[in-house]
Amino acid sequence: MRGTPFFDALMGDAHGYDAWAQRLAAGDWIGHDVFYQAPLYPYFLGLLYKVFGRDLLVVRIVQAVFGSLSCVLVGYAAHRLFSKPLDRAQRKRAGLTAGLLMAFYAPAIFFDALIQKSVLDVFFVSALLALIAVQLPPSLVPSFGEPRPDTPKPDTAKPAIGMRRRPLWPAMLGVVAGCLALTRENALILVALLGVWIGFTPVQRRRRLTLVAVFAAGVSLVLLPVAIRNYSVTGAFYLTTAQFGPNFYIGNHAAADGTYSSLRFGRGSPEYEQTDATELAQEALGRSLTPGEVSAYWTSRAVDFISSHPGQWLDLIGRKILLLVNAREMLDTESQESHAEWSLPLRMLGPITHFGILVPLAVLGACIAWPMRARLWVIYGIAVLYSASVVLFYVFARYRYPLLPLLVLFASVSLTEAIQMVMRPFDSLRSVRASAKVAAVTAAIALTAIAANWPLLSPDVMRAITETNLGTALVESGRLQDAEARYRRAIEIRPDYAPAYNNLGVALRAQGRLDEAIRTYEDGLRVRKEYPTLHANLAKASYDAGTAQLEAGRLNEAVNAFEIALRQQPQYAEAHNNLGIALGSQGKLNAAIAEFEEALRIRQDYEDARRNLALARGAAAESQKSEGKSQK
Repeated sequence: MRGTPFFDALMGDAHGYDAWAQRLAAGDWIGHDVFYQAPLYPYFLGLLYKVFGRDLLVVRIVQAVFGSLSCVLVGYAAHRLFSKPLDRAQRKRAGLTAGLLMAFYAPAIFFDALIQKSVLDVFFVSALLALIAVQLPPSLVPSFGEPRPDTPKPDTAKPAIGMRRRPLWPAMLGVVAGCLALTRENALILVALLGVWIGFTPVQRRRRLTLVAVFAAGVSLVLLPVAIRNYSVTGAFYLTTAQFGPNFYIGNHAAADGTYSSLRFGRGSPEYEQTDATELAQEALGRSLTPGEVSAYWTSRAVDFISSHPGQWLDLIGRKILLLVNAREMLDTESQESHAEWSLPLRMLGPITHFGILVPLAVLGACIAWPMRARLWVIYGIAVLYSASVVLFYVFARYRYPLLPLLVLFASVSLTEAIQMVMRPFDSLRSVRASAKVAAVTAAIALTAIAANWPLLSPDVMRAITETNLGTALVESGRLQDAEARYRRAIEIRPDYAPAYNNLGVALRAQGRLDEAIRTYEDGLRVRKEYPTLHANLAKASYDAGTAQLEAGRLNEAVNAFEIALRQQPQYAEAHNNLGIALGSQGKLNAAIAEFEEALRIRQDYEDARRNLALARGAAAESQKSEGKSQK
């Protein structure tokens, strides 16, 4: 990856995490505002920076280690949960199948190399599954079509969750669940589920309460310091972050399509998200708001949409469910397709390891393991609840990515069964024919496969977004010509992607190529008329061009440029002032006076416009006197 343009160019959240981590490494470990983004990954990154310096190669190596450990943990969970205890070869197959499937899964390789918290999300989910598996004896999962085996009744004299043998286990589970909530806030719902699961442990009531209390202590050990920190800097209680409301609204409003869309079009960068959410809420309510009040405002708007348009909202939920299981990874900053242009593993593995294949395999595995649901209901519950928590907001590749260990776990059951059928075809075929549910299961798998592979997302759009984001990162590092090339590539890939035109215009303007910038902005507005930032940038570029023309004495060109600027931003006081200067230089004094007066109406303290207005009025008066004398 070191030879790619993605290695040093940090985009989107990665840029924000890097800046945050550098502040932490410099000693600002407490900060000043309530957390708006989940804090664990920036602190993890800050610790690496503190120990090793800001070395992105070290970060990626450490993340690769975590990714590898996730494969081991999922393999162990599959080995414990989905294998026959008396069949040693089958036990090995279950664990190795799950571990290898995750190790060679292309999006997992992709995410491990990003400066993103996704690697920790999957690690903590994998650790949860392994810890759950520790407490459940190897299951008697039948082959497909076999009758359900007899499940021995639990021995209430010996706890199913081994408090006696593993007294720290509930605390470890709580710590891992708390850490997951600090990387993925919607995972808080899993904390409640795990507490319920422990609470239903078939042991004595007193011991059960002890287990729940130890689990809660483990969760509190992680979350309570964050809540105390948030309270100390804001005076209000926030368990993790304060962005529930804006995220909920983004996923649930009249124009939502199930994916991310910024509150102000074209301003999806992390540095804008909190500012825009706060400014728009304060403008709507006409007063200053706390972070909690901002969140409540956006939540109420989303609830109003849901309650007033239930049918439209249900259609939206259906689309989000399809996006959740779709073969395409919906990016937010960088696309796997763009990285695959530089990566042999992604090019080779991408077409065969994706949700379009994994989800049907996982559904089949869940059907095969269904007879053991009374023991494994917590695994099914985690998968369903986390999926619901994503659908409740909006779907991103990295938002659904924590489902990977769960899908791999169930998919390993399908693949292990397939291996069994290859090794013992006649026994397996007889068991399949004996099952009355085969047709229903086959239909369910077929429908799942169709839904997962339905073309919902355009890879070209995602590549264009990636190229545009890469260009923005290059601009921030001062590489304007490299950025220009990326923006032009984005337009070539997707000519109707308006943000690429806007950003290309910014790069051209920064290089002093104003005429090219103006043409680029105008091209962008032909693609998307309702784009406030593009209008504003066209106004600024036209103003700059007009000013340059005015200084060069090309008055007609200056007037045209200022008029273009004012068509985009009628309240642009400086453009009115300079247009007045150009018109006055052409001898059109009345028109110049009107422009100076408009500039003062917009900005009453605009002294340059006031002085120019006085001069224009004086010149007009002198002109009238001269005309009067000539008439006499």
